[in-house]
Amino acid sequence: MLSNSPNTCFMFLVRHGATALNRANPPLLQGRRRDHELSKEGLWQARKTSKLLSDFKINKVYSSPLLRARQTADEIAKPYQLDVQIVEDLVEVDVGNWEGKSWADIERSTPEAYQAFMSDASVAPYHGGENLLTVKRRAVPALESLMAENVGQRIAVVAHNVVNRCYLTKLLGLPLRQYRSVPQDNCGLNVTRYRNGTVKLLVVNAILHLDGQ
Repeated sequence: MLSNSPNTCFMFLVRHGATALNRANPPLLQGRRRDHELSKEGLWQARKTSKLLSDFKINKVYSSPLLRARQTADEIAKPYQLDVQIVEDLVEVDVGNWEGKSWADIERSTPEAYQAFMSDASVAPYHGGENLLTVKRRAVPALESLMAENVGQRIAVVAHNVVNRCYLTKLLGLPLRQYRSVPQDNCGLNVTRYRNGTVKLLVVNAILHLDGQ
């Protein structure tokens, strides 16, 4: 059990539940340009995550502005009857012209941009979109500001695959270009502890609460 402390904030950082694009075969890229809702599976995942977090005293719930994140956050907030607070800087990466496409299609249609991105996505952008360094520069301060503002409390934050990975690589001491080595399942749960200005990563991508899907 996480113990309360007046100088500590615990953050439960969640990736949103699944959408139809996440479960397409092959999966299709999903950034910020199309605001997809949760699938039935994604809603189930969000409710399972809500049930898990109802065992912890969550004081505030924050979310990316995108619908799939807000729907997930709404479920987490329900047991506490909290209003979800939107944080614009937690919006998913802009995948540009690759929105809604598979990696195989991308490799065929824009091979040079694809190869550059695969070599180092921290500097090479999604074609017509952002690179990961841009995401990191907005998302990391946003997340750490939320923890600093909520010392003595527990907060839940719902964001996205790339946003979460950009932050977790920092906490794990990994180069940003290795972001794919950090798993982030739909409704996977990460836990951080903020104390005296220092963040410690306690849990990465816990998914036991989704057993049976």
